[in-house]
Amino acid sequence: MMFVRHKLRRRLGKYLAGVAAMALVTGVATAPAQAETTEAADDSKVLRIATDGFIDSFNPFTSFYLLPTNSFRYMYENLVNNSAEDAQVTEGLATEWDTDSAGKVWTYKMRPDMKWSDDEPLTSKDVAWTYNQMMEKDELSVANGGLVENFDKVETPDDQTVVITLKKPQSNNPGQEIPVVPEHVWSKIDKPGVFKNDKKSVGSGPFQLESYEANKSVTLKANPNFWRGAPKIDEIQYRYYTNSDAQVQAIRSGEVDFITGLTPEQFKAIEGADNVETNVGNGRRFQGISINPGVADAKNNEFGTGNKALKDKKVRQAIRAGIDVDTLRKQVMQDYAQPATSFIPSVYEKWALPADNPVVSGFDVDKAKKLLDEAGWKEGSDGIREKDGKKLELRFLTDSDATVEQNTAKFLEPWMKDIGIKLKNEASDVDTVSERTTKGDYDMYYSGWSINPDPDYQLGINTCDSRPDADGNGGTSQDGYCNKEFDKLYKAQHTELDEKKRVDLVHQALAQHYEDTPSVTLWYPNQLEAYRSDRFTGFTKQPTDGGIIANQVGYWGYSSVEPAKADDASGQGGGMGAGGWIGIAVAAIVVIGGGGFLLNRRKKSEDRE
Repeated sequence: MMFVRHKLRRRLGKYLAGVAAMALVTGVATAPAQAETTEAADDSKVLRIATDGFIDSFNPFTSFYLLPTNSFRYMYENLVNNSAEDAQVTEGLATEWDTDSAGKVWTYKMRPDMKWSDDEPLTSKDVAWTYNQMMEKDELSVANGGLVENFDKVETPDDQTVVITLKKPQSNNPGQEIPVVPEHVWSKIDKPGVFKNDKKSVGSGPFQLESYEANKSVTLKANPNFWRGAPKIDEIQYRYYTNSDAQVQAIRSGEVDFITGLTPEQFKAIEGADNVETNVGNGRRFQGISINPGVADAKNNEFGTGNKALKDKKVRQAIRAGIDVDTLRKQVMQDYAQPATSFIPSVYEKWALPADNPVVSGFDVDKAKKLLDEAGWKEGSDGIREKDGKKLELRFLTDSDATVEQNTAKFLEPWMKDIGIKLKNEASDVDTVSERTTKGDYDMYYSGWSINPDPDYQLGINTCDSRPDADGNGGTSQDGYCNKEFDKLYKAQHTELDEKKRVDLVHQALAQHYEDTPSVTLWYPNQLEAYRSDRFTGFTKQPTDGGIIANQVGYWGYSSVEPAKADDASGQGGGMGAGGWIGIAVAAIVVIGGGGFLLNRRKKSEDRE
């Protein structure tokens, strides 16, 4: 198959034991030694960020969790980047690029005289080496291998030129989303597939990982060799808080300088706090309800415990029609979310399914009841639908610690009862949710993803060939969805070089997915953030008009930050000194046989890139 970007993590299972071990042991492999840094950072130039993000490693070849991936965007420049203004493709290591008329040969010109953070020259050879390692070695293709599967060869005619020849044309720029690493460092690592890369990284981005110690600390240090210019702060430090309310108190007291992922209640509680500036950003995430359509692997071998009633499209459509999404958004999200159509957020206006598309429908109890009638589910004496002597009873799997998920479940239960479905909320811890969804042991569950500017990847993980098996081996699937007509549309948009025609194909694919209803997209949540205005200023949003600061597709959010004026940024506002805090903790990996890592491959939706 040539259209295989969706097979991004297809080799995950094979290297499970090694990756799990990477998170549990130290010293698996050793990078070339770097000079020790003894000079303490100026506290007024240390940005302290609250987090609860999951970390498996800082290896850009293997990790795809949100916090490490965000760190990679600051540590390693891509061949091309995504702009702060609107997330469209912009210069990165390359200053210009073009493609032949067939869309198969892409040529990139890199800026001259760039240096890695250790002062070694950065050339096209580093780009080719990175790509070729991913193309040739399974253990280095775990996180991003699908991005190079359409590569035929990568050549470097000179130190400033990269030529990528594709097997088949593709519409999206192949230089995106792949962190380029230094050959002179990584070529000397004995086992790069299990290398943790957890201290003194060498990279090209604005910040480099200085140190990481499980359950203690994460520190990113400014890179003076960054081609856009050295950052105006010295360090980024993360602090881990298992309780989100504690994060709110920490920014109130000045223990941290930045916080994101606030709930509506927390955001409202913090508005107006002294020296705290808030931001309501139009984010790149969607959240919704994944419905088990009868999950199977790529060879159509079914598995799991999903209710067979959900194989019927009309039943899934009835569930959508029975949910008053507008009320849910206003009550649960307190309107801090944008109305949704598909899994491509409205922040990417060009690609998102238009709200006036004929397939888009709203809350309609009568329609839901009619659909269930047509599916053969008749109302019983207690109001619950019956068919062949069985009640229509479904399980809704949620994270017990997620307020939004629990509040959503409270609304869904009576709404489903109104149309004749008995819904049981099965709240559990995130590891159990991850394990059960991997095995297909659910009827419905609360889900969410972060979406990149080009829709190709997210479309790809909705194709039939992308479905993993019950152990999580194989591809990565958004909802276990499979429709051959959708697959045709995916392949067509993948190779369509005319943007207007491609946009239409993407909309057709999204409309097909909407009609089939393997999930119900509830909303595009606003990213609710806050920072200490007495400590720092200059945060850059993406997009610049109403966008987000954290979790960007790029390194804009923190690389432009600078200390507030001296009389406001003394560091005395209740925060601890740079060396006196307990840092980020790593979520424990439960190892059962060889499957420990898979228990965390879905984690909570906020952890997943």
